Amino acid sequence: MIRMTHAGLQVDAPAAALDALRREFDERHCILLKGFVSPALLQTIQRLLAAAPFYDRTHDGIGEELCLSPGPLSAGMEFLWNSPALFDLVDRLTGCGPFGCFEGRVYRLAPSSGHYDSWHSDVGQDRRVAMSVNFSTAPYEGGVTEFRRAAESEPYYSVANTGFGDAILFRVDPALRHRVTDVTGQTPRTAYAGWFRTTPDFADLFRARHPGF
Repeated sequence: MIRMTHAGLQVDAPAAALDALRREFDERHCILLKGFVSPALLQTIQRLLAAAPFYDRTHDGIGEELCLSPGPLSAGMEFLWNSPALFDLVDRLTGCGPFGCFEGRVYRLAPSSGHYDSWHSDVGQDRRVAMSVNFSTAPYEGGVTEFRRAAESEPYYSVANTGFGDAILFRVDPALRHRVTDVTGQTPRTAYAGWFRTTPDFADLFRARHPGF
């Protein structure tokens, strides 16, 4: 079991299971961690998100989305995800560390709203591994994460990350591209997504994002 809880990361998995995930990551550059967020923590986050403000965000040349406004909820998740234990685990599963920080955001893609996410690489700012956690409160349609090689036009792998609290980890590399397909139906897709970076240290990142602390 690999699980993020109110108290932090819990890992109770045999070495053989971790080795299998590492081999899968080496082959596909992506792994799925089922039930990564504990039911209790997920319920707390979803309850707070229901009352939290979102704003329209444009990624030039990449996409359009709703993004959680900075506040106590986003800061709390930053502290949970910037855990040395999580950094060590992600390095164990990917071989892409060591890491200095995790930088993430909660975003939402709503159907029939003009939201979209196009092919991109996330390369830059010392990003090595990306994580996306499903915070949705109901099953959504579409919203599949696809992966392709930069020199190819068709995806070589895709993940429908629809399990509540499930997470995907994937490699950030100039030779790789990824996107999220359009969300259809009636239910939005809400995720916590970001990057494990080799620099800066989390303390420096937090001070830059939250002046006055």
